[in-house]
Amino acid sequence: MSKLVKIALAGEGGQGVQSVAEIITEAANEEGKEALYIPNFGVEQRGGVSIAFVQISDKEKVGSPKFEKADIVIALSDRAVRRCAQYVDGSTVFVYDTAIEGVEDDLPKGAKKVIGIPAIETAKNELHPRVFNIIIMGAVIRSTHVVSEDQAKKALEDRLGYKFEQDPKLRELNYRALERGMQLVESHL
Repeated sequence: MSKLVKIALAGEGGQGVQSVAEIITEAANEEGKEALYIPNFGVEQRGGVSIAFVQISDKEKVGSPKFEKADIVIALSDRAVRRCAQYVDGSTVFVYDTAIEGVEDDLPKGAKKVIGIPAIETAKNELHPRVFNIIIMGAVIRSTHVVSEDQAKKALEDRLGYKFEQDPKLRELNYRALERGMQLVESHL
């Protein structure tokens, strides 16, 4: 990565977009990069649209985490697809979950690329629904290369290590989810 990368993660409250943004930002900071994150959500903690704005750079100072246009937008609900259209231009990669119904006409026409991935389905059928957001984290990391896979795993360990100690199977489950998210976007890039 040799430039500033602007990431907008959006979904319904409770889908974990804020947690993913925090973990990615912490991983980037640990790699010595400039990284800022700001949450944006309504008064509802669960059920409202939640957007996380992240900017990461390995050289430039990041003045403010909020921006007008993103390099990548990840939308995880129908309302997030509609709300995030304003952050898309001809250089934006727009990623959405294929389980979202009724958004075909709302997907951005002017994006550089629109990618549908089956993150919810993959979480339910292959892993566990609770690691859905870690699948999304893997997709962001592979799409942007803002942090290494090893640093992402270290950041997961830093954030969830106490849970991993209680149930070591959770570590492997989260690592597989991260890797699976990377695989889901790989063929589209």
